[in-house]
Amino acid sequence: MKHWKKVATPTFAIIAFLAFWEFIVWFNHWPNYKMASPSDLIPAYAKYWNLFLIYGWQTLWRTVVGLIVAVIFGTLIGMVMGFSRTMRDALYPLLVGFNAIPKATVVPVIALIFIGQHDFNTILIAFMISFFPISVAVSIGLSTLEPEYRDILRSLGASKWTIFWKIALPKTLPEFFGALKVSVTLAFIGTNLMEIVEPHGRGLGHLFDSGKINADYPLMFAVLIALAFLGIVLYYIVVALEKIFAGWAERPQG
Repeated sequence: MKHWKKVATPTFAIIAFLAFWEFIVWFNHWPNYKMASPSDLIPAYAKYWNLFLIYGWQTLWRTVVGLIVAVIFGTLIGMVMGFSRTMRDALYPLLVGFNAIPKATVVPVIALIFIGQHDFNTILIAFMISFFPISVAVSIGLSTLEPEYRDILRSLGASKWTIFWKIALPKTLPEFFGALKVSVTLAFIGTNLMEIVEPHGRGLGHLFDSGKINADYPLMFAVLIALAFLGIVLYYIVVALEKIFAGWAERPQG
């Protein structure tokens, strides 16, 4: 019953959202060139289903690769800042300043520097926009480790690696997966920014741009929903991994 509720609740919420969206468009008598309704998207999916499959896969694999790179780099930076106050004080302003730069302004620069490297550019932007939450979460998790644990383990002859592997890493996992859920959505934003700005004919961003050029508004909204679907799928993959590796941190709810 509990597992059924976990599936039924978000499903009902999505159906309610689509019904409300359809009602708003119908109530205001908006034409589909102003606001496409969910019923307008079905013909778009039927007409361009092959492009959605091809471009959707291109967007997905680049996003996943960029996210994996962000996890590796963000974890390493977080470990450095978490174990060293000096490095934390030195790197935090740089990371905050870098993250404060709108990535939409960085995309043309990257596209100009690495001309023709379409896959690399897209993965790079996905990585650049998504590693910051992971770095901060890992840093906070490690820096707040109780010093008593480290002192006791050191007195017993434990190495720094053993302390990290046995105590610090498990303690950091809840914060890490919380940040990873945020990074999933950010990675998709980075991927689509590059696909839209850099015209290389790949990904759902390119399909969205094609719909905009041809004034095919149902196609544009269909791309947005497809992106939302991919984001939800990737989010629940992270949730499943969280239950496997950090399920012990979840508090039972009534």
